[in-house]
Amino acid sequence: MKALLVKYKSVLQFILTFLIVYFVLSFSYKLYLDFSDGSNYYPDYLTYQVAKQTDMLLSVLGYETETLPHPNEASVQLIINDHYVARIIEGCNSVSVIVLFISFIVAFSGTPKTTMAYLFVGSLIVYFVNLLRIVILSIGLYRYPEHSGFLHSVIFPAIIYGMVFLLWMFWVNLFSNIKNHNKAGH
Repeated sequence: MKALLVKYKSVLQFILTFLIVYFVLSFSYKLYLDFSDGSNYYPDYLTYQVAKQTDMLLSVLGYETETLPHPNEASVQLIINDHYVARIIEGCNSVSVIVLFISFIVAFSGTPKTTMAYLFVGSLIVYFVNLLRIVILSIGLYRYPEHSGFLHSVIFPAIIYGMVFLLWMFWVNLFSNIKNHNKAGH
């Protein structure tokens, strides 16, 4: 049994580190949501900002947009040219995807400085790709409402999770200790 643990030490260390970071960050985010009362920024500050930034980007692209608090649920209504197009919910703010991204990078960490820099830059990339994803999805829902199910459940999750996967592969192949460990011939 001990030989088996030694053989799979790095795998077990990765899984344990990933799970600890994931649960700590997820629990912290849950606390944030629990303490967000929506009085200043509805439904919470991050979701509100994503809705406002989506509104701004759509406006820059020439669409007449409006965001309004949803009267029946914790979300923001997105209206394009007087047509209700979508609701932006807490799950649209990319935090849960960023938590997943960070957990993986920490579990496959490199040098502290490189890891911190990659966490910051990678999280920003995920956030901005998510914002662009919502903008493109909103335009797609406005122009092609008959394809809303396919756009929302297949195409657009593939964009955000595909980006995270590419960032992970880039990290593992260039900066992680796994790559450095393999270079050393171990």
